[in-house]
Amino acid sequence: MNAQRRKLTISVLILLPVLLISGLLIMSLFSHRPDDLGIKNGQLKPCPKSPNCVCSYAEKSDSEHSIDPLTVPSGYKQPMETLKEVVSSLPRMVVVDSKEDYLRVELTSALMRYVDDVEFQWLADESVIHVRSASRIGRSDLGVNRKRVEKIRELWQSAVEQ
Repeated sequence: MNAQRRKLTISVLILLPVLLISGLLIMSLFSHRPDDLGIKNGQLKPCPKSPNCVCSYAEKSDSEHSIDPLTVPSGYKQPMETLKEVVSSLPRMVVVDSKEDYLRVELTSALMRYVDDVEFQWLADESVIHVRSASRIGRSDLGVNRKRVEKIRELWQSAVEQ
């Protein structure tokens, strides 16, 4: 009986991670491109209540979602072209929409193939580029969206200082 129990325990320990990973992969297959992104009422879409999104339009008091916009140096020409070059230099980021004042990219995670949406809105009169980065599925992103925006900010600063 002891040997049977051990085999059952080993089987369960092998099967559970396989089922978990399979379930997560299936979730990624069912994620779809949102149809409500873009500039609405002059702003990017607000973050949902879940902690898997950051947006520069979020209130500063909302530390979970709030992040600073990118700063555009005074008189800087074609910031969206520079920004497009910056995000295109990052792995697995694909530009899906590009306008004079708006840019949207999709990022596919390496392992689980989850897709996140990252949007930028340039407000020339304020010399800022607002940003929103959000996971399509799941509840927590373990801070990935915030880290991504900060990496983009770092690359943006280097690009505009040249």
